[in-house]
Amino acid sequence: MMAASGTLSTFRLPPLPTIREIIKLFKLQAVKQLSQNFLLDLRLTDKIVRKAGNLTNAYVYEVGPGPGGITRSILNANVAELLVVEKDSRFIPGLQMLSDAAPGKLRIVHGDVLTYKVERAFPESLKRRWEDDPPNVHIIGNLPFNVSTPLIIKWLENVSCRDGPFVYGRTQMTLTFQKEVAERLTASTGSKQRSRLSVMAQYLCNVEHILTIPGQAFVPKPEVDVGVVHFTPLTRPQIEQPFKLVERVVQNAFQFRRKYCYRGLGMLFPEVQRVESTEKLLELADVDPTLRPSQLSVSHFKSLCDVYRKMCDEDPRLFTYNFREELKQNKSNNPEKENDQERSRL
Repeated sequence: MMAASGTLSTFRLPPLPTIREIIKLFKLQAVKQLSQNFLLDLRLTDKIVRKAGNLTNAYVYEVGPGPGGITRSILNANVAELLVVEKDSRFIPGLQMLSDAAPGKLRIVHGDVLTYKVERAFPESLKRRWEDDPPNVHIIGNLPFNVSTPLIIKWLENVSCRDGPFVYGRTQMTLTFQKEVAERLTASTGSKQRSRLSVMAQYLCNVEHILTIPGQAFVPKPEVDVGVVHFTPLTRPQIEQPFKLVERVVQNAFQFRRKYCYRGLGMLFPEVQRVESTEKLLELADVDPTLRPSQLSVSHFKSLCDVYRKMCDEDPRLFTYNFREELKQNKSNNPEKENDQERSRL
């Protein structure tokens, strides 16, 4: 909205009960099984929102708003519209109070972020080409820890397919995770925290650990500190293969973290051809078989995925092969042999 002077008019929420008072008023208790933790300090929620970038006239999708701490800070950042999706019906009345205080600014959906279709939520006019600057659409959230990892994997797949929240273009995300997960997402090649998550996030996005919040800032206090991570999708993914294929290669590589990488990568292939196919994969990808999984860079994984794709094109059964199923089958067909193998390992 333009004020008469031609400058942008700023919106501030009127005085409201504090988040602590809202929690008392609506008798809100964090549910341990849902790994809920409330952030009550508005200086911290303001800080998270500032780290998301300039939100003036932006359209923001907040996931898991709970009692509305970050929600207030987003509304005070002068956004065009804030859409919140909350699964827990106990929080809806408190959010409704915020909606009444910010007419036309806050839209509340009582639903599940894992299934909610955000691609239909905002105006078409916001869409940008993938190569352009990111659109004026942001995702922000203090997620319950039990959904944060499945949700980021789902969104990374959306980035890869350019669908879901990324139909608008390279939508930026600012999300909270357990500090250890935040460190994994941003871990560099060779570091102790390097994991499947590091590779999956970094081949698709620029990922920054922008803030650590001490656990005692939350109610109830989680056993760990919390990391805030900012994601900006890359204009071009570092690995140009289908998400499921990349995920398969990366997951297999990391399943034996302390062993040489050829051990986990071998599980991409049926037992009868395992040694030969693993050698071929590593040789053609020019990857040293004695590197540990954490020492594999994104460009190593690019080579591995490209070669594995060719091998799958030559033998389509490879892509549906599952070593656990083969193991199960072998066990039921030959329990004696399995026991002998177990004893020889001990």
